[in-house]
Amino acid sequence: MTCIEVNGRTRLAGFFASPAKHSLSPTLHTSSFEAAGINAVYLAFDIAPDKLKDAITSIRTFNMMGVNLSMPHKVNALCYMDELSKSAQLIGAINTIVHTNDKLIGHNTDGFGFMESLRVNNLPIKNQTMTILGAGGAATAILVQAALDGFSTIHVFSRRGKRYDEMEKKIEKLSDSVSCKITLTDLYHTDALKEAITRSHILVNSTSVGMINDESLIEDESLLRKDLVVYDVIYNPRKTKLLKQAEKKGCQTINGLDMLLYQGAKAFNLWTNQDMPIEKVKHIIEKA
Repeated sequence: MTCIEVNGRTRLAGFFASPAKHSLSPTLHTSSFEAAGINAVYLAFDIAPDKLKDAITSIRTFNMMGVNLSMPHKVNALCYMDELSKSAQLIGAINTIVHTNDKLIGHNTDGFGFMESLRVNNLPIKNQTMTILGAGGAATAILVQAALDGFSTIHVFSRRGKRYDEMEKKIEKLSDSVSCKITLTDLYHTDALKEAITRSHILVNSTSVGMINDESLIEDESLLRKDLVVYDVIYNPRKTKLLKQAEKKGCQTINGLDMLLYQGAKAFNLWTNQDMPIEKVKHIIEKA
């Protein structure tokens, strides 16, 4: 891998979040720039919510290629964009900003990252059924892209509250644009959850449950059958309790590392018009 010499022509990309120190994106993107011979570096910036406007202004000030965004900025950054991609409009959140011709264009690559990870794992997409646990930003991105890409039915389960209400409105809006059947149900409606998982090809945990504590939203392990694919968007730890439960039942399992990799690859392409050298950098983030 070629080492880039930082000089007066070196471009900058970055990560705006709070907190930001945990991110693997600087490792992923800087390694990719080096492997592709692109004179650029990628840095993480811890940006407090009241500093977001200033931070986005700096993209123009420093002529940055663009940035990735994470919590709590994915929604609040929308109003500072000159344009939004179709998926960003439908999702109502962005995770990537592209700076081109002095314009800031907001994209959401999370859904693409999820769907691409299904493709590289040779999983069918057209006319499939999926159950998603959660109604936050990751769930919305996955829902929108899966519906656009050809899933026939998607069942969303979430605790009632603000996010549930917001998801209800987004589903109503999305239903006008896709042929996919989408349902939203209270997570504690156990009979409905059981029926949905029974009819599904893929079960996705898009919540943070399992990230810090050894917990799972699936209490009844009999719901996990051998021909069900179980996907957890969490990548640290690599194996959450849900994935351990699924492995025990013989399910194919996928963690969030692939989603991180392929959503990053999409952002890389938007900034550089080049493909990320995935095979050269994948092992780096796997070890990180």
